[in-house]
Amino acid sequence: MSYLDDLFSLNGQTAVVIGGTGVLCGEMAQGLAQAGAEVVIVGRSEEKAAERLAKIEAAGGRACFVAADVAARESLEYLLAEVMRRSGRVDILVNGAGINSPTPVLDITDEEFARIIDVNLGAILRSCQIFGRQMLAQESGGSIINLGSISGLGPLSRVFTYSASKAAVHNLSKNLAREWAARGVRVNTLVPGFFPAEQNRKVLTEDRVAAIMGHTPAKRFGEAPELIGATLLLASARAGSFITGIEMIVDGGFSAMSI
Repeated sequence: MSYLDDLFSLNGQTAVVIGGTGVLCGEMAQGLAQAGAEVVIVGRSEEKAAERLAKIEAAGGRACFVAADVAARESLEYLLAEVMRRSGRVDILVNGAGINSPTPVLDITDEEFARIIDVNLGAILRSCQIFGRQMLAQESGGSIINLGSISGLGPLSRVFTYSASKAAVHNLSKNLAREWAARGVRVNTLVPGFFPAEQNRKVLTEDRVAAIMGHTPAKRFGEAPELIGATLLLASARAGSFITGIEMIVDGGFSAMSI
């Protein structure tokens, strides 16, 4: 095994990727599998999962699909039980489920606000509680990677509730990192910049794209595979062993710009 293989290898580890049927987390799942992890893809669409499983298996990786509803604690409890039945351990958790809405702030209803906050924040808390308890009980600990957002660092127009929920995710991750660091469980936030995916295409109008490009030094959108390097660093028990409580930003320089 080469030095880099040893540093980033996930052989023998189990990774659970919630939201793994989506564009971004699907690529993260791909990277984890190709680094040697046995990956459990979690979502609601068996059809989308089948496409990702085929890609992982074609690249020589190992993965399976477990359907779960992140809005229901009992569904996440079932997910953990299923992972433990199959693998007997859980080393990496990626929390990537999320929803969005472009509703103007004065038109946001209580129901819409509660729904977005529950999926984007409540579900992450629930899964961190459920999987974190298992990781804390293991000698090997674990790594939790919560998906944040550039809008969690500074508010963006047209995604009011989404921005609020992601800011809370960033804070939650830091709090959990502080609580669990001495017990071998690392918690970090991976912060993508602008990566076109299902949940943001509806707000990527022509004028908004122009504004984004004007504020992004790289002058382009991110591509989903560009999240894999950061994912492997945060997931690796060796390469990332002293990394916890951070916001790992992958944004082409967007957050470095002012005027």
